[in-house]
Amino acid sequence: MENVRYMISDAANIVNVESHVLRYWEEELELQIPRNEMGHRYYTEENIAQFQKIKEWKEQGYQLKAIRMMIHSSNPEQELENYAAAALKQKPENYSENLSGQRPENYGANNVIRMNREYMETVPGAMMDRHENPVSNTVKLEQFQSMMLTIVKQAVEENNQALGKEVGVQVGDRVLKEMNYLMREQDEAEEERFRKLDAAIRTHQKGRRFHREKKEKKEKETASRKLLEKDKNLNPNPTV
Repeated sequence: MENVRYMISDAANIVNVESHVLRYWEEELELQIPRNEMGHRYYTEENIAQFQKIKEWKEQGYQLKAIRMMIHSSNPEQELENYAAAALKQKPENYSENLSGQRPENYGANNVIRMNREYMETVPGAMMDRHENPVSNTVKLEQFQSMMLTIVKQAVEENNQALGKEVGVQVGDRVLKEMNYLMREQDEAEEERFRKLDAAIRTHQKGRRFHREKKEKKEKETASRKLLEKDKNLNPNPTV
């Protein structure tokens, strides 16, 4: 059974987009659309299904660059992960600051050190035996301070690591949202430019077709008139 061939207008109606959108996607996504003997596009059921999937991805917020990678890749999910990772690498350095204006390392260290400093100021007195000599108490205090510094250092490192992950997720989401917004604006601008170009080409083609038809009509009228004149010359006295 021969596959059904759809004209571009029919395919556009099925996908529920304008005809110029299909041509724009074909160009930007490097799609292989078949053509007939006259060089005109035609669309199969497979082509229409592909366009419907592209439209679905667009409505989900994917940009044409990501869609092109998914279409031409044997592993679309991996391509999306690579795309997101590359986007995160391009984020500006100032995104590493959190909403309060503090950098993560300062934010974590300040809070942890302040908490442990208060603890260090209250606990040593309870640890020292008032009956022991001052030298022994001093040694205990130094040992305690050394131990607490180690605890503080570990707490700061763990806190910074947790904050770093949290900030990284927030930064990643923000960067991806902004990149998505900018690329969507670019896609819409390119699509509008393509629509205007397509409309201009069609208007030009209609104008050429109008002038060609007008010229052909005039040539036919001239030929018909000459034929009548020739017939009159050959038969000056036609019988009634």
